[in-house]
Amino acid sequence: MASTRQIESSLLTEHLRYTPLTLLDDIINTINELVSRAVDAAEQGLLAADPANLGFDQRARAEKRLVDRDGVDTEWMREEARREIEEGVHQLETLLESNVDKNFDKLEIYVLRNVLCVEGGLVDWVRLGHYEDITIPDPNSTSPVPTPESIQQLRRKVQETRKLHAALEKTAKRNEATLSQLRSLINPSSAVVKAEQHSSPSRDTTGTFSFLTNTPSAQSLGIAPITSSASPSKTISTPLETNTSFTLTQLPALKALLNDLRPKLAELGGDAAVKESEQAKERRIYIENQTRKVLEKRGVEIGDEAVEMGRRVPPEELAALEGIVEGMGGSAERDKMEE
Repeated sequence: MASTRQIESSLLTEHLRYTPLTLLDDIINTINELVSRAVDAAEQGLLAADPANLGFDQRARAEKRLVDRDGVDTEWMREEARREIEEGVHQLETLLESNVDKNFDKLEIYVLRNVLCVEGGLVDWVRLGHYEDITIPDPNSTSPVPTPESIQQLRRKVQETRKLHAALEKTAKRNEATLSQLRSLINPSSAVVKAEQHSSPSRDTTGTFSFLTNTPSAQSLGIAPITSSASPSKTISTPLETNTSFTLTQLPALKALLNDLRPKLAELGGDAAVKESEQAKERRIYIENQTRKVLEKRGVEIGDEAVEMGRRVPPEELAALEGIVEGMGGSAERDKMEE
């Protein structure tokens, strides 16, 4: 069975999201890193200094070393200074680390006993925030204990319920769109039926083709619906009537223009009227040759005859087109005779 200290440590770990020792170890590691930086900075400063300023020139004279023009052995002095600085820095680093370990061990004991702790007897009465509204089952109850299989089955039921909910939402949107289309089709007819019920059965003032102006498409084009007037002798001009009358007035002018253009079309239709320049002829031959090369590379068999892109016209359709052209020519001759 777990001891009280282990239960207390587990409670603090769950509350802080890290163990108490982790916090203390981070503090000690940070201090050790700062000590290492300070020792490195001191070593670099001493190595960069002149050995004469550190007193090694006096030692060289006392030991009667070989001298240079300044009276001291510079090479020996530098080597001796480097050796003593490295030894001294190592001793300093060892001393600082020893003091840090000894003092921060005291800090660790103090923090674990007085700061990161729970007073005795309170561990069993502490409830963390994420344990709120959680019902702990009674071990003496007869209700079945949830198993991994039952939990997996409940998860599958939840997933199937979500899928069914999404499918029902899609169906509802689709049905709503269908209903809106049906309403748009039903509303114009119902409006016409209501108008017929309210109007007099003995008099029909709306006209035979009034239903053409009551549809939503006619209203979107700006065609106003035909309204009934009080007096039958009074006429109302609508956009549909105005457009129709204008079109009818333009028909004679269009017919006259067509009659004027037919002779000119006959003059321009002959091959003799079209004179192809030498440059245009060379361009046409070049394009035909390049097109033939491209088609041959693609595997299309080409004979000596010209190749035209497009749909092949069957003989029946060609005969029908010739009949239409002959009919148009006969009508043109009759129009000339009438004039």
